[in-house]
Amino acid sequence: MRRPVKNRNIVGPDAKYNSVRVEKFINSVMWDGKKSVARKVVYDALDIIQEKTKVENPVETFETALRNVGPAMEIRSRRVGGANYQVPREVRPERKQALAFRWILLAARGSKGKPMAQKLATEIMAAANNEGSAVKKREDTHRMADANKAFAHFAW
Repeated sequence: MRRPVKNRNIVGPDAKYNSVRVEKFINSVMWDGKKSVARKVVYDALDIIQEKTKVENPVETFETALRNVGPAMEIRSRRVGGANYQVPREVRPERKQALAFRWILLAARGSKGKPMAQKLATEIMAAANNEGSAVKKREDTHRMADANKAFAHFAW
């Protein structure tokens, strides 16, 4: 059984869009404690999304992207009798969000030659349309979980 979750630091909503998810994403983008730089990158990316998609609220596109990227199943290693099995498991909502953040950022940081805000906006828009590297990562994760369905009885 999992141990109980400790009292975590509760993140407040961001100033511009009044969204807790955007603020958590800003914290994920942040490197070396430079929150103002991360905030500028994320807000610029959301402004680019608003320009290109002509939507009133770019946070809706961001939320759609997170829903499309977050995995429903993943595989975890489990040692049983000297052998390691890849056991498919459902993903908890907090982890689903964290993985979506991580995969979007990895995809954005992986492309070269443009400012980070532009790369991030491109990846978020692609994810909102069920395309791009982050969505491919989710599909690969689901495919691996599906391939290892035979070991589901080892779930703990």
